[in-house]
Amino acid sequence: MAKLEYSAVGRRKKAVARVRLVAGDGKITVNKRDLDHYFGLETLKMTVRQPLTLTNNSGFDVLVNVNGGGLTGQAGAIRHGISRALCKADPELRGTLKKAGLLTRDPRMKERKKYGLKAARRAPQFSKR
Repeated sequence: MAKLEYSAVGRRKKAVARVRLVAGDGKITVNKRDLDHYFGLETLKMTVRQPLTLTNNSGFDVLVNVNGGGLTGQAGAIRHGISRALCKADPELRGTLKKAGLLTRDPRMKERKKYGLKAARRAPQFSKR
C-alpha cells in the first residue's frame, strides 16, 4: 500500500522551502533537524506551526528542506509551504487558510542598490564645505 504524502513549495524573500506532509504524530523536521533545534526564537517556531494549529491538524509529520534567505524568511517560507500542502490534503481547509492570509505569497523583496548611492536609498553623507 502506498503511503499518503502531500508536497508543496513555499517561498518568502530569497528562502525556498520544499515541504512534505506524511501521516504521523505531528513531528516537524527542518533540514534533518528538529524544529526546536533549528529555530531558536519562539516566535519563529510559532510562525511555522501556525497553519497546523489553525486547522487543528496534528495527524501529519512535516518534513522540510529549506535553503536561502535568513531565519525569518525561512520560517515564512515553511509556513507558506505547509499551508499549500494542507490545501492539497484537504481542499475544505482552503477557506480557513485563505482568510488567515497563509496562502498568499508575500511579495515584499529586498530593494536593489542604485548607482551613486551606498545602498538602496542611503546616499553618501553631505557636507557643505
